[in-house]
Amino acid sequence: MNLQVLSFPFRSVAVLPRESKMAQQVELNALNLQQLEMLKNQLDQETEMFAGSLQSLKAAQQKFVESQQNLDTLTPSNQGKEILVPLTSSMYVPGHLSDVKSVMVDIGTGYYVEKTTEEAKAYFKRKIEFCTQQMEKIQPLLQDRASKKQAVIDVMRDKMIQMQMMQMQQAGQPTRA
Repeated sequence: MNLQVLSFPFRSVAVLPRESKMAQQVELNALNLQQLEMLKNQLDQETEMFAGSLQSLKAAQQKFVESQQNLDTLTPSNQGKEILVPLTSSMYVPGHLSDVKSVMVDIGTGYYVEKTTEEAKAYFKRKIEFCTQQMEKIQPLLQDRASKKQAVIDVMRDKMIQMQMMQMQQAGQPTRA
């Protein structure tokens, strides 16, 4: 059974089968070690997914910030100046800045749109704000999954200690608290 974590008060967790829309509250202590391990693995996957999304958003945001900052160099005093035009990340050709009033903006999937520098600045501002909003949504989810994972690990550790103590008692050895 594939479980999806929803909410997490203290030592219980709301889970539901992926196909279901109804959540159930489950006490972590009621789960066996195998179920706890499955839940921990799922939380690991979700944590990795959220961390990857956060990293991608930060990279995109940085790209938009750099693009917005580079627009500030397009001033009338720079028109006609010699520049290096990148052909690849490590190869450039000389060129001249002929137009400082408009730029071609990559809007994704290989499409470019001509915009004035002011329109381009507004576009990058919107993109930066969008990335920031998405990161603000993901960050609490990432923290939530990390705290849930820690709670599952704590319960797993407690159960393993209990099992060891029971085995020692059954073997007739004195127990340590």
